[in-house]
Amino acid sequence: MRIEADKKLDFSDVLFRPKRSALSSRKEVILTREFTFKHSKYRYSGIPIMAANMDGVGSFEMAIELGKEKLFTCLVKSYNVKDFEGYNTQLNFHNFAVSTGTSDNDYKRLNQILEKFPAIRFICIDVANGYSESFGNFVQKVREAYPKHVIIAGNVVTADMTQELILRGADIVKVGIGPGSVCTTRIQTGVGYPQLSAIIECADAAHGLGAHIISDGGCTNPGDVAKAFGAGADFVMMGGMFAGHDEGGGKIIEEIVDTNKVDKNKNKIYESTFFVEFYGMSSETAMNKHHGGVANYRSSEGRTVRIPYKGKVKGTINDILGGIRSTCTYVGAANLKQLSRSTTFVKVSKQFNDVFVK
Repeated sequence: MRIEADKKLDFSDVLFRPKRSALSSRKEVILTREFTFKHSKYRYSGIPIMAANMDGVGSFEMAIELGKEKLFTCLVKSYNVKDFEGYNTQLNFHNFAVSTGTSDNDYKRLNQILEKFPAIRFICIDVANGYSESFGNFVQKVREAYPKHVIIAGNVVTADMTQELILRGADIVKVGIGPGSVCTTRIQTGVGYPQLSAIIECADAAHGLGAHIISDGGCTNPGDVAKAFGAGADFVMMGGMFAGHDEGGGKIIEEIVDTNKVDKNKNKIYESTFFVEFYGMSSETAMNKHHGGVANYRSSEGRTVRIPYKGKVKGTINDILGGIRSTCTYVGAANLKQLSRSTTFVKVSKQFNDVFVK
């Protein structure tokens, strides 16, 4: 047993230090980035923000809407060839990834989809624990089968395993264990790593090998997304921030709430509030839906919650992108690529004045 004494940081532990800026308006900030990926040599151009491959988030409808804004979507693992056929003409094949696990059935489904739709360029190999030898073997297997495809692989949180996955064939490594809003891995297992430090360390390892990383999880507001980019993330993936929208396809739940008010006739006034169910992909809800229940050798590592219904995703996209542009103007970064170079973080004990926050 050993203990690392170095302080590890999360998004809530830091703020950006503002710097003199030559930018006169947020309009001047360029958020589009261009990447050429290590193994596939594929060139990508877009805004490197991703919707996670979660139920209610990584849907075809979400991919279509985010694609219009040059954002990216990792589709849920449950889609099959027939599902893709229904959306073939509406999808931008450069702005989404097919997601897969590592089982034989997963690999068979992946092969069927890519054979039917050869224009798809991105593969997301997604497991909760990216440290197993079998996972590395699977990444290598997919790389050998699809040398020209961009492979996303994860999740990990340390430099050594980031390098290992890259050497096995990953172009992009997904970073994050336990930071998500509906993830309970840290509670159930005691395993995890503060997300900001994980990004800093894994980005350094990946960039040294000419590869890239995704910060996956932990963002609760646009400022957190900007911090992920400032720490060195090439892409930022979100679940909770993209959940609750029409495009996610979740069931809208109506609740009647007593306002504790009365009308002029002294009748109670009630209001309708609307929610959408959101859950982690290792939760009991997800296991029941996709696998027929939680296997007796494991436990649920996700929670199920109700979040306010948010309507169309366009408003959330504008809020996120507007926040990042504003961050760039505060630190003098003319474009997203420059943000990490312009970043100085200051450690804090409090993020904001929450006296009127209920």
